[in-house]
Amino acid sequence: MNNPLLQAWSTPHQLPPFDLIRAEHFAPALELLMNEHRQAIESIAHDPAPPSFANTAEALEAATLPLKRVSLVFHNLCNSHSSSELRDAERELAPKLAAHHSAIYLDERLFARLDAVMQQASELELDEEARRLLQRLHRDFTMSGACLQGEARQAFADCVSELATLSASFGQNVLADEAEYALQLRDESELAGLPETLRETMAETARQRGLEGYAATLARSSVTTFLTHSSRADLRETIWRAWTGRGTQPKRDNRPIIQRIMQLRQRQARLLGYADYADYALTDRMAGAPQAVYQLLEQTWEPAKALFSREKMQLQAMARKLGFSDDIAPWDWRYLAEKVRLEHYALDDAEVKPYFSLENMQAAMFDVAGRLFGLSFEEKEDLPRYHPDVRGWEVRRNGQLLGIFLSDNFARPGKKGGAWMSAYRAQGQHGGVSLPVIVNNTNFAKGSPTLLSFDDVRTLFHEFGHGLHGLLSHVRYQRLSGTQVPRDYVELPSQLMENWALVPEVLERHARHVETGAAIPPALVAKILAAQNFQQGYATVRYCISALLDLQLHQQADGVGDVEAFERDLCRRYGLPPEAGLAHSLPHFNHLFNGGYAAGYYVYLWAEVLEAEAFAVFERKGDAFDAELAGSLLRHVYSAGNARDPQRSFQAFCGRAPAVGPMLRKRGLQD
Repeated sequence: MNNPLLQAWSTPHQLPPFDLIRAEHFAPALELLMNEHRQAIESIAHDPAPPSFANTAEALEAATLPLKRVSLVFHNLCNSHSSSELRDAERELAPKLAAHHSAIYLDERLFARLDAVMQQASELELDEEARRLLQRLHRDFTMSGACLQGEARQAFADCVSELATLSASFGQNVLADEAEYALQLRDESELAGLPETLRETMAETARQRGLEGYAATLARSSVTTFLTHSSRADLRETIWRAWTGRGTQPKRDNRPIIQRIMQLRQRQARLLGYADYADYALTDRMAGAPQAVYQLLEQTWEPAKALFSREKMQLQAMARKLGFSDDIAPWDWRYLAEKVRLEHYALDDAEVKPYFSLENMQAAMFDVAGRLFGLSFEEKEDLPRYHPDVRGWEVRRNGQLLGIFLSDNFARPGKKGGAWMSAYRAQGQHGGVSLPVIVNNTNFAKGSPTLLSFDDVRTLFHEFGHGLHGLLSHVRYQRLSGTQVPRDYVELPSQLMENWALVPEVLERHARHVETGAAIPPALVAKILAAQNFQQGYATVRYCISALLDLQLHQQADGVGDVEAFERDLCRRYGLPPEAGLAHSLPHFNHLFNGGYAAGYYVYLWAEVLEAEAFAVFERKGDAFDAELAGSLLRHVYSAGNARDPQRSFQAFCGRAPAVGPMLRKRGLQD
C-alpha cells in the first residue's frame, strides 16, 4: 500500500497531507510504527554501555517521535472529522496503542536503566530542564506500573488496554447521539422567540439533512441559544431532555461502560498501592490530594448556593410577571434568566451579537497576542486542511516562524461537541527543531456572518490561551512542551487569556458592528461589564456539583453500581437545587471518560484561583499590555511548559502563592 502516513510530508511546513489520508491507512501505519518503536526500545534496553541520561532518558524521548507524529493525526481526526470508517479504526487501534505503550512502561530492563540514571541524578551535571525530563519520565513509568511484579504487572496492562477500548466507545456513543439528533420544526409558532441567526442555522441544517422547515441540533451553542430564547416551554423541555439524555440510548448506553471503567480504574489504583483512583490521580497535580480539592470546593459551594437562591427569587418574580408558574423547571431557567437580564441590565443578545462577529473576534485575539508577545499571524490558503471550515495561519515573532495555528470553529456531524485545543505537532528542539502545529476547535453555529454571544467570545479566547501555550513553548524536549503540565495548571494560560476579551481598548478596536462598522458603544460595554457576574450562582453551582460528582465517584473504592442513583444521592446530600440541573450527567461526561480529566474536573476552578491572582498583577500595574509584565508572563507561564516546576513558575510571575479570595470576589461570591 502506498501509505501517505509513512512517507515524508512535502506539504507546506510538513503538515499532514489530509487529502491523501484515508481511514484504512491508519492501521497498517500505526502497526508498523509500533513495531519500529518496540525495536528502538529494545536497543535502549539492551545497550551494553552503562545507563546515562543521553543513552536512556534522551533516547527514550527521541524514540517516541515517529509514532507520535501519526498518532496525533489519528486522534485529532477521530475528534474533529470522524466517519464510520474512522470510528471502526479507532475501536480497533485504541486498545492496541494502549497495550503498546503499557508494554514499554512495564519493560523491566528498560525501567532498570532509567531507575539507575534517576538514582545518580544528583551526581550528574544536568540543567533544570534535563532533571525535569528525567523526573517526568521516571514518574511516567512508576505511575504506569513499572514497579509492579508478577501477575500484578499483567493485571495493570490488561486494565490499560480495556480502558482504552471503553473510553473510545464512550466518546463515540456521545458523538453519535449528538450527530443523529434533529428536532424538526415546521411552522412559525414553533420558532417563537428564536433569534434570526439561529433560525438561519436551523434552516440550513434542515436542508443538509433533507428535512422540511427547520432542524435544531445538539451542538452546544445551538442548545443554549434555543433554551435561552424559545418561547415554547414544551420544545425547550424536548431539547433539554435530548441534551441531558445523551449516552443513555438503548443501542448506545454508556452506563454499563461507566461501571466497568470505574472497576478498572479502582483496580489500577489498588495495584499501585493507592486507596482509590482519586488518590492516584491527584498525586501528580498541584492540589496533591483530594482534601485540598474539597477545601476549595467547600469554600465555593455554600456562597454559590446562597447566590443561586437570590437568583431563583428573581426568576420566580419574572415568571409570575409573565403569568407563568414560579415552579421553575431546569429547561425554564435560561429563558427566564434572559428576561431578567433584559430587565435588569437592558442587555440583549440581539443587540450584543452584531458587535462580535467571529472574524472580528479572531482579529482581536491575534491583536492581543501581538501586543503582549510580539506575534504576527498571516493566513495561508495553501496549508493542507482536513475540512473546508479549517483556516490556517503562520505565526511569527520578529520575522521568525514560530509555528502554525489552525482554527476549526463550526459544529458539524462527525465532530466532537464542546471546545478544545490540540496539536498535530509539539514544539521541541532535541534532535532538530520541531515547530508546533496547534489547532483550536469550537462548535459555533455557522452563520453568514457568524455572530457570537459574549460567552462564545470568552470560549474563543479561552481556547486561544491554550493555543498560545502550545505555540509559545520554548523547551528542548517535546515531553515537556506546551500543555504537558499538571491538569490543574494547564487551564491557567487559557482562563487568563479570557481577561483580555474584556479590556476596553480591545473592545473599542475590534467589537465593530457587522453591518455599520461602528465601534461598540461605551454604554453597551458598561452593560456587559456590569452583567459579568449575572447568573454566577447558577454557573458556579452547576460547575461545583460536577466537580464533586467526579471526585466522589473516583473515591468509590469498590466502583459504582447504579450510575444515576449515585448522581441523585450526591445531589441530594449536597443540596443541589433541582432547578439547576446537572451540567454534566455521567453518561455523557466526556471529560471524565473520554477526555483525561478523571478525578480532575475541579481543575478549572483551581486554575481560576491562579488566573485571578495572575491578572491582578496587570490590574495593579494599571496596564493590560505592560511590556515588562508581558515578558515575565511569556517567560514564566506561556513558554516554560513543564521544563520547571509549575508552582515555582507561577510564584516567579505573581511573586506569591495563590489565595482563594480573589477568585471568590471575581465571581461575586465574596464582598
